[in-house]
Amino acid sequence: MSLAADDRRYLWHPFTQQQGWEQEDPLIVERGEGTDLIDTDGRRYIDGVSSLWCNVHGHRHPRIDEAVKAQLDSVAHSTMLGLSHPPAIELARSLVELAPPGLARVFYSDSGSTATEIALKMAFQYWQQQGGEHSRKTRFVSLRDAYHGDTIGSVSVGGIDLFHATYHPLLFDTLKAEPGDPSHMELILEEHEGQIAAVIMEPLVQGAAGMIVHPEGYLREVRELCDRHGVLLICDEVAVGFGRTGRMFACEHEGVTPDLLCLAKGITGGYLPLAATLATERIYEGFLGEHQDFRTFFHGHTYTGNPLACAAALATLDVFEEERTLECLEPKIELLGRLLEPVAELPMVSEVRRRGFMVGIELGGYPIEARMGHRVTLEARARGAIVRPLGDVIVLMPPLAISEADLERLVVIVWEAIVEAASERELAAA
Repeated sequence: MSLAADDRRYLWHPFTQQQGWEQEDPLIVERGEGTDLIDTDGRRYIDGVSSLWCNVHGHRHPRIDEAVKAQLDSVAHSTMLGLSHPPAIELARSLVELAPPGLARVFYSDSGSTATEIALKMAFQYWQQQGGEHSRKTRFVSLRDAYHGDTIGSVSVGGIDLFHATYHPLLFDTLKAEPGDPSHMELILEEHEGQIAAVIMEPLVQGAAGMIVHPEGYLREVRELCDRHGVLLICDEVAVGFGRTGRMFACEHEGVTPDLLCLAKGITGGYLPLAATLATERIYEGFLGEHQDFRTFFHGHTYTGNPLACAAALATLDVFEEERTLECLEPKIELLGRLLEPVAELPMVSEVRRRGFMVGIELGGYPIEARMGHRVTLEARARGAIVRPLGDVIVLMPPLAISEADLERLVVIVWEAIVEAASERELAAA
């Protein structure tokens, strides 16, 4: 049987309606090169979504390749339950040195979902171990249309009905604040004074919500409100971290240090699964005690701090410095803004939202069954680019290493794809 037939026969793809998938020819990626993906027929595509927002420096980057190969000559995996290893130690030091000041400890896991789940559990247990009135702090505040992953805890603080409503009976209740509205956040904190363990939010941009950009200063105001009401702040930088907003971490734009910082995706340059939850020393010290006190954080994963992934992450951070990635990104961010102006003027586009290298192009006026977002991705694929929709929001988030020429080509392809998909829709409706 062909690979395509075997795919249809055996695989179940994430966030995919399989009935529709089985009616289309799958794109089977065989290899990558730079910021291109290459399929089994040798066709090349610009990786317009960084392989789901995680690739940073391009595919098969020699520096990262060599780091992973060198680590293979030492050890591929060793548990961190009762043991340690050099790459995990070195990476933890590097992350603390890069992170907003005050974050001091690194707890590894495997994905963005687990990074946020860990932060929630840490925040909850921290207050329980403080005892007294603090033990009443059991609730969490998140933003409307939030997305923090797909495990039960992270879904509980999510707010996208399409993704999360089905699982409501499995979830714990959380409070929802209006994104970008500090007065609403303040109202919630006042109404539930002494009951809230933490606020969790994606700083600056809510990615899976459709690239919702917060107004300037909102993150700083939330930090101040949390301090005023004795609430911890969890910043989920799984999507916005590692240069996506133009800084290494989105929190840097407003000079904010959260109590807990969640990282994943770009941490290894898109090579291997790895996540990290960074905590302040205050949080860490809340878990210290004698063995019989049982203040241990009882959480862990088999592949926590995997040496291969840590080696890839260390090399990724080295490339940021050696290639001056963030400095070189600044003119590309400006170019991207100019390139998107003609896209925003299209009559079928209701809004273009952007922060740094994160873009959401919202198509307007189409019924759900038209699947316009999906149609646009197919048209873009036919022209040599991989993009992915969130409903009818076309997401662009290319690798930071993309050349200016390929960036221009990517936006032109998306412009053409939108126009063609809209034309086909009009013809079908006629």
